[in-house]
Amino acid sequence: MASALTFMYRCASCRTRNRIPAAHVGKTGKCGKCGAPLATQELRNNQPVILSDSNFSNLILKSPIPAIVDCWAPWCSACKMITPILLELASEYAGRLRVGKLNVDANPITASRYDTLSIPTLLIFDAGYLKDTLVGALPRHEIVKKILPYVV
Repeated sequence: MASALTFMYRCASCRTRNRIPAAHVGKTGKCGKCGAPLATQELRNNQPVILSDSNFSNLILKSPIPAIVDCWAPWCSACKMITPILLELASEYAGRLRVGKLNVDANPITASRYDTLSIPTLLIFDAGYLKDTLVGALPRHEIVKKILPYVV
């Protein structure tokens, strides 16, 4: 388990989790197992990333940290209700959780791949695998309870 002074970062080559001290964030290190370079600059990102059909694989499935994806649409009032919660989570769990936003109207391929039939839908990924799906405008504590097992 990582402390507040370390981050867990998954190697893109061998998918091994590496412990990164906070003082080394932003520097390029190397994987303890395969020696591949680890570019840790993205651990500083505290804002949601905008996802599309074309960048979903690189930003979520190959993410070095767990990710939560907000499947939303501009016309959805319930989606607007959970946006502030996701902004808070992106800031609070910076370096431990990637928050992404996927507009289902503009990106139907990815939305259909994950059977997004209702919105808002939150998809939780770890190591490139879908781990959990949350449907509806859930309160913050319910979302946090579902992501805690993945953010260390």
